[in-house]
Amino acid sequence: MSLRGIKAYQKSTVKQDIAASDPHKLTLMLMQGAMDKIAYAKGAMERKDFVDKSKFVTKATSIVIYLRDTLDMDVGGEIAANLFSLYSYIVELINDAHFNNDIAKLDEAYSLLEPIRDAWVAIPESAKLEAYEKKAMAASNV
Repeated sequence: MSLRGIKAYQKSTVKQDIAASDPHKLTLMLMQGAMDKIAYAKGAMERKDFVDKSKFVTKATSIVIYLRDTLDMDVGGEIAANLFSLYSYIVELINDAHFNNDIAKLDEAYSLLEPIRDAWVAIPESAKLEAYEKKAMAASNV
């Protein structure tokens, strides 16, 4: 199978995963995607492949900005505010790493996202269902 065929298959698989995902899984996919792009940017930086480095940095920052900008500040309160600040800091780290070819800053950005992703994975199914029900009830009361 050609590389083009593999990429087309991967894209269609991701699209199917997105279509069938709940908000929790989508957020998890985004977090993992950001972490993957940071790792790819690090590899490109080590290889001095500046075109790929730029591509992966752009994708990683776009994902983290999306995660930051979709926080529900009204419902999330202090936790959402703290995550907003953390995501903003991670974007700064990634951009600083890009401009200065600083692998340590990419490592720091990755290490800050990892425990968030791990905590997201550890959320019990019952808590997810309860949150979806509350959100649906709040939406229907509007």
